[in-house]
Amino acid sequence: MSADAVTLTIWQRLTDPYRKILVAVGAAVLLLCVYELPVARLDLGFLLLGLITVVVSARVFVPIPRVNAAVTVSDTFIFLTLLLYGTEAAVALAAVEGICAGSRVSKRPLGILCNAGALVCATFLTGTLASSVFGQVTDFAHHQTSTFVSFICFLALAQYASHTFFGAIYVALKSSQPLFRTWAKHYLWSSITYFVGALLAGVIAKLTQSISFYSLIFPLPVIAIVYLSYRKYLEDVRSTAAKAEQAERERAEAERERAEAEHVRAEQAERHVEELNHYIAKLESAQSELSESKEHFRHAAYHDALTGLPNRLLFTDHLRLAIERTRRDPNYAFAVLFLDADRFKNINDSLGHSYGDQLLTEIARRLQDCTRQLDTVARFGGDEFALLLDGIGEPEDAVRVAHKIQQELLVPFDLNGHEAFTSASIGIALSGADYQHPEDVLRDADTAMYRAKDGGKARHELFDRAMHTRAVSMLRLENDLRRALEREEFRVHYQPILMLKTGELAGFEALVRWERPDRGLVSPAEFIPLAEETGMIVPLGLWVLEEACNQLRAWQLASPANRALTMSVNLSGKQLTQADVAEQVQDVLSRTGLDPRHLKLEITESVVMENAEAAAVVLARLRSLGVGLSIDDFGTGYSSLSYLHRFPVNALKVDRSFVSRMTSGDENLEIVRTIVTLARNLGMDVVAEGIETGEQLAQLKALKCDYGQGYFFAKPLDAPAAEDLLLTRALEASQHPTPSDQPDSAVTTFGSPLVM
Repeated sequence: MSADAVTLTIWQRLTDPYRKILVAVGAAVLLLCVYELPVARLDLGFLLLGLITVVVSARVFVPIPRVNAAVTVSDTFIFLTLLLYGTEAAVALAAVEGICAGSRVSKRPLGILCNAGALVCATFLTGTLASSVFGQVTDFAHHQTSTFVSFICFLALAQYASHTFFGAIYVALKSSQPLFRTWAKHYLWSSITYFVGALLAGVIAKLTQSISFYSLIFPLPVIAIVYLSYRKYLEDVRSTAAKAEQAERERAEAERERAEAEHVRAEQAERHVEELNHYIAKLESAQSELSESKEHFRHAAYHDALTGLPNRLLFTDHLRLAIERTRRDPNYAFAVLFLDADRFKNINDSLGHSYGDQLLTEIARRLQDCTRQLDTVARFGGDEFALLLDGIGEPEDAVRVAHKIQQELLVPFDLNGHEAFTSASIGIALSGADYQHPEDVLRDADTAMYRAKDGGKARHELFDRAMHTRAVSMLRLENDLRRALEREEFRVHYQPILMLKTGELAGFEALVRWERPDRGLVSPAEFIPLAEETGMIVPLGLWVLEEACNQLRAWQLASPANRALTMSVNLSGKQLTQADVAEQVQDVLSRTGLDPRHLKLEITESVVMENAEAAAVVLARLRSLGVGLSIDDFGTGYSSLSYLHRFPVNALKVDRSFVSRMTSGDENLEIVRTIVTLARNLGMDVVAEGIETGEQLAQLKALKCDYGQGYFFAKPLDAPAAEDLLLTRALEASQHPTPSDQPDSAVTTFGSPLVM
């Protein structure tokens, strides 16, 4: 609520208290006057005045034309009572008159009594003031004519001022307006009624000195007839005036409508003229408008909307011209640099697309700063740019430009107050006599760029034929990989995992192998990264999970000795980002009937830490299924110990790179010791990978590592070989004491290291 509204509300709340005070004061004044009322002086004339006032006077008034006022007989009778019977009698009559008049304008008791209180107080003040100035008011007969006129005017002024003052206070409080402004607006012209009423009362009072008061009553019917005739005359005048005003209004309305119609017609004519002129102007300039549009569309067709650089289409045209020139001029050479911004997606996702667009614009500007006027810098879309170095002297010129670009991009970018860093992977293709089409040059530059990205980013690579051969080979491999799952060319091998303290078989790790009909087994290092890049790892990983769970469940059902075995299955980063990965695992467990406690899912440390917050949520959902969780390759990534305790994992797997290089006093041995200690403090198990020698085994047992796997025990086995291992284990278990009776210095569960 505004301050003005609050102020208005406060003032309005004072109206009722004011009226109550006025009623209380009026009642007190009335009681005082009744107490002092000169009863002996009251006669039949006083009663007649009261009766006439109540019955007739308040209903009889003469409106004054053009003035918001009227002459009322009630004012005359109150003044007359004041002159003939004194202040106390006038106050009593004013109380009766105030109640009667108030009841005709208000239905609320407080409003009726307030009207009476105001009139009582005003009449009392008028009589009191008049007595103070002129003496006893009933002695008016002794006044000379001039004094009597002054006396009558004083009565009118006093009654007018006091009565309207009380009314003005109420209206001012109710409307929250200044008192004087309210009085002037509502009561200024009503002074006429008070002076006319007082004058009539004075004349009647003077007449009573020579004529009986009662004889004044007989002319009342005549007065009434005159009054009614006058009222009828006024009504006729008002009716005639109203008709005249109505006729004037109708004439003015017709004139206004005619003027508006003329105005509308004039506007329409003017608008038609303007439209005609505009149409003519359009016809005259049509040719030049068409020319500008053609140029605009041509520019849009050949340029990038964001950076203003040439797009792929225009760049290809320039490159085609460069290829044609090499055919005509053997000394002419050019180079194409294909550039991809590193980590652009991270900036775009974290800061938003508007910041990403700003970064691309800044990269475009820096690329232009690194090239000459005759060179072409283009944006192909996304974060890919291409540069055509026209007329280079030697291949090293292209390398120098690539190096200059890398240096320019090292300077941080200011994106509206956000500091951003990026680099670029750059592929370089040099002109040669065998290039026939621009697409061939771009293909080779793109191949070199991906080679640079695979090599660690923020670097450049020159294209050579070996890259092309490898690219063709990878394309063929990708096609074969997509069909391999349908053709059932994948196999699952199982590497045993042992409890190092007892030598018992704890379980297996499932490892996928690709058996190609044309070349045999393909190394996982060759096809797993490609499967990750193409997304094939998702269906492949799900197939491995179900195959491994089915196999373990079959072994468990085959022999009671196998019922405690567990199966470890790798979960790729792409699988971890699937929204329904937990539901997929649950479905596999349900279909295979495997107890979740016997399944362990392994996730590499680097994958978990790429988005630790999101990974923690997914891992918690997987852990709720009852499966075990392991962090694979621990120590090689960029783990944060502050996050590790928040992951619901059961085990840490020490990477083979630390195990294979362990020697006494070596830092790798201390790293393994630290990992084992950390796992102990967090209540986790430790699994060592890549155990290949007895010395490594002895060191791990000394460190109290829980589990181990590696070629020292066994290579990954296909399903039949793994079944043979389980049969051998069962046979030896029946011929030898339990592992707890064996010394800790050797692993004797299989009789000897399982090297296959």
